Amino acid sequence: MATATKTKKTTKQSGKTPKTSVKPLDDRVLVLPDEAETKTASGIFLPEGAKEKPQTGKIVAAGPGKLDDHGHRVPLNVKKGDTVLYGKYAGTEIDIDGTEHKIMRESELLGVME
Repeated sequence: MATATKTKKTTKQSGKTPKTSVKPLDDRVLVLPDEAETKTASGIFLPEGAKEKPQTGKIVAAGPGKLDDHGHRVPLNVKKGDTVLYGKYAGTEIDIDGTEHKIMRESELLGVME
């Protein structure tokens, strides 16, 4: 099982920042979206408002899989490190350590890019 990390407040004793694991449940995956394009193919730079959100990203963490009707765990078809394609409005945006991520069900993924 893969996990993503999130930092919290520093501890008084060590001064280091402890990290909290984010582990998706059931058939959910944590995706780090690709960066939006900053310029067009013809070389024109795009302002922040004109950039389209990417619909591809890399899986950072994956849950163990969904339970079927008989209580058996059905493993996911994707794994940590896969680059996936998802719908424009898929998943829920979350912020982990100042970085935007999306958490979504495996069924919201449209495909794996090779």
